[in-house]
Amino acid sequence: MIKQQPAAANSEEIRPFRITVSDEQIADLKSRLGQTRWPHATTTGWSRGQPLGFIMELVDQWMNAFDWRKHEAEFNKYPQFMTEIDGQPIHFLHIKSSEANAFPLILTHGWPGSFAEFIDVIGPLSEPKAHGLDGQAFDLVIPSVPGYGFSIPLREPGWDSIRVAKAWDVLMKRLGYQRYGAHGGDIGSGIGRELGILQPHGLVGTHVLQIFAFPTGADGEMEKLSPFELEGMGNLENFMKYNGYHEIQAKRPGTLAYGLVDSPVGQMAWNTELWFGFEGQGIKFVDRDRYLAQASIYWFTGTGGSAANIYYEDRQSGGGYREVMNPAPTGVAVFPNDFRSVRSFAERANNIVHWTEMPRGGHFAASDAPDLLAADIRAFFTGLLA
Repeated sequence: MIKQQPAAANSEEIRPFRITVSDEQIADLKSRLGQTRWPHATTTGWSRGQPLGFIMELVDQWMNAFDWRKHEAEFNKYPQFMTEIDGQPIHFLHIKSSEANAFPLILTHGWPGSFAEFIDVIGPLSEPKAHGLDGQAFDLVIPSVPGYGFSIPLREPGWDSIRVAKAWDVLMKRLGYQRYGAHGGDIGSGIGRELGILQPHGLVGTHVLQIFAFPTGADGEMEKLSPFELEGMGNLENFMKYNGYHEIQAKRPGTLAYGLVDSPVGQMAWNTELWFGFEGQGIKFVDRDRYLAQASIYWFTGTGGSAANIYYEDRQSGGGYREVMNPAPTGVAVFPNDFRSVRSFAERANNIVHWTEMPRGGHFAASDAPDLLAADIRAFFTGLLA
C-alpha cells in the first residue's frame, strides 16, 4: 500500500509529488493474483454479476502482460502536487498551457475512476494548436477526490460532494485563479453541480456528463421525450435492474472495504461493474490495459473502501442529487452508452445553457470519446467567455 501522506507543516503549502510504487508492492500484487481463490460459477452469463471467464481473462492480463511502470511513467510526465484543505490531503495534476489567454479549468473524476480518466484530454484541452485544433486553451487542474487515489488518508467523515465542491474552490483560489470553470463526470458531475449551487466568486460555468434528475410522475411528461431520451430511459431501467454497488457503498462502505483492500481480484472485479457494464456493454470499446491501470491505482493506494465513502456521505446530505437550484451557466454532454440525462428534467433545477447529444461514447467519455468531450468542453466555455 502507498504510504499515507503526513500532514504538511503549513497546511496551505503546495508540494511537488511523484507516484512511486515499489518493486515489492508490484511483486506482492502478482503473488496475490497468482493465489486467487475463484468462486464456483453458477452461470456463464452476466445476470448475476461479472462472469468468471471474463474476470479470469483480466486477471491473467494483469498478472502476466500488464506493465505498471509504463503507466507510472506516463502519469509522472505531468506536474503533480499535494496540498491540504480542511485537514484533508489533496493530490492534483496542474498542467499550464503555453498558449496565451488559457482559461483555468478543474476536471473531476468519478467512481471507479481517478485522475487518470483525463489523460487523453489533457493535450487537446491544454495545447489545442499543437494537436491541430482551433479555439480556447485551458490551464488544467485535475485533483483526486478525497479518499481516492493519492488524496489519502481520508482523515474524517463528512466529505460529501458539497464539501468537495467547496474544497475545489479553495484549491483554485490557492493556485491563484480568480476565474475558472469546472467539468466532471459521475461523482464528478455531482461535485460540478454542487459548485454551481455554491456559485463561488469567479466560477464562470460548470460542464457535466450527467444531471441526475428523474421523472416526477406528472401527466404527459414522458410523452414529450425525444427518441434519444426515451432510449436513455431504457438505459436507466437497466441500471436500476442491476445496480448493487451504489446501494452497498451508500449504506455499508466500511464492511465492503475489508474485501476490496485485501483482494486485488475483488477490487478489480468490483470496479468492472461500471467500466464494462452490467451486461458487458463496454467489452467492445474499453481499453483493458488502461482499465487495469485504474484498478492498480485503487489497489496500490488501498482506497477501495475510502472511495466508497462519498456515496454514504451523499446519501446523508443529498449532495450531488438534491434539487436545489443551480444558477451557474451549465453545459451537459449526453453520451449514448450512459444513463442519458433528460433536458426537461434537468432544467427544473439547473440553468442549462448548452446541451449536446453525442453520437458515441459512454459513462467514461474522457476515456472512450475524448475527442468529442474535449470539443464540447471547448465549445461550452468559448460561448461563455466570448
